[in-house]
Amino acid sequence: MTDKITEKVLDLIAAVKRLPREKVSTESTFAELGMDSLDAINLIFEIESEFDISVPDEQAKSITSVRQLVENLQKLLAEPSPGAAS
Repeated sequence: MTDKITEKVLDLIAAVKRLPREKVSTESTFAELGMDSLDAINLIFEIESEFDISVPDEQAKSITSVRQLVENLQKLLAEPSPGAAS
């Protein structure tokens, strides 16, 4: 995983859940962190804003862990953005 992306995701999760940063790791599941559906929505909004991307709803609903979130985010960031020159 890209360290910069991973660290930013961990920071965002800690902020959304108001947890100490050291309590959040790539091995954490959202259930372990006490994240409910509203927390997940807020986190996705924060990620979309921070990384200037759009996370498809179906993809967002299937993510249940920090590792999955980072891996999906890396894939989205690697895709060419619509309207980008080819």
